[in-house]
Formats: sequence, C-alpha cells, structure tokens
Amino acid sequence: MNKKPIGVFISGRGSNLKSIVNACKNEKFPAKVVCVFSDNANAEGLQFASKNNIDTHTLDFNNFENKGHYEVEIIKLLKPYDIELICLAGYMKIITNTLISCYPNRIINIHPSLLPKYKGLNTHQRVLDAREVESGCSVHYVNSKIDDGEIIMQTSVPIENADNSNTLSKKILKAEHELYPAAIIKVLKK
Repeated sequence: MNKKPIGVFISGRGSNLKSIVNACKNEKFPAKVVCVFSDNANAEGLQFASKNNIDTHTLDFNNFENKGHYEVEIIKLLKPYDIELICLAGYMKIITNTLISCYPNRIINIHPSLLPKYKGLNTHQRVLDAREVESGCSVHYVNSKIDDGEIIMQTSVPIENADNSNTLSKKILKAEHELYPAAIIKVLKK
C-alpha cells in the first residue's frame, strides 16, 4: 500500500502522536508519520519520535519577530516531506493563515470536548461545572478561529458522578487515541 506522508505537531508528551504512529504500523493504515514538529524542544514526544526513526524539528517561537515569520520557517522545514496532512496533537500554539493557506483543508486537530461546545482551554472543568452528562472529543479541520473548523468525527464519553477533571481527562484521552487514527483514515480516503 502506498502510504501518504503526514506530519504531527506536538507540544508535550505526545500521547496522541504515539497512537497515530502505532496505527501507522498497520499495513492497511493509509498514512505514515514522516516528521514531528514541536514548539517545545523538551517535549517528551520528540524522544518517542526519534526512537521510531521519525525526523523531528523544533523552533522556539521566542526567536521570531511574529507568528507569520515563525510559520514561514515551519513551512520551510515541512516542504521536503511533501506532506498530505498535518495533525495537531496537543500542539499548544494557535495556527494562523500563513500555515493554513499553505495546507488548505489539510490541517486537522483533536480537541477534548464535543465541539462546538467548550472550545479553548480548561475544557474538562468547564464541562463538569456545567453539569453535563457526557463529554468526549472531536477531530476537526483547522481554520483561523480556535476549535472552529468543520468537524470530521466525534466520540462521546459518559460523565460519572464521581468524575473530576483528572478522571474525565483520562477517559477522554483514551477515546482520543482511538478517534484520531480513525479520523485520519476518513480524511485521507476523501
């Protein structure tokens, strides 16, 4: 099978990166992670990528005049890989039109809520404070607004009375690890 090259952007431990890389090991999976980019040189996920012989790149945002210049450098790093899809997996920087216009409808993100509800940060506590009976995660296309693009796939997780933001986070993260590879298949088969 001819696997399509994808890049994954991370800022931290890379647990969704791991689920994507593991999915790519299946010969029927349509993608292969060819590079990992991080805004954080100390992101744990970079070590995982290196151990799996995946190229890694980091850039410190503080070394750039503005986000546009930063993203121009990211684009230069990605160009040799001829990437079909960029997967944001816990990447904590907001993407701007500089990058989006270079990869139109080819950047996706996973968010730990049932969008369009609870965009942004502190999602789990906000869900609990609102006394929701379920939460979940969504994979969506990235546009210039935060957590706003067209939803590709979602999965829900029931909220138990005993749940706190930590237990809910763990349940949703487990769901993310199944949802993200499934969403990648759906996007690449379009």
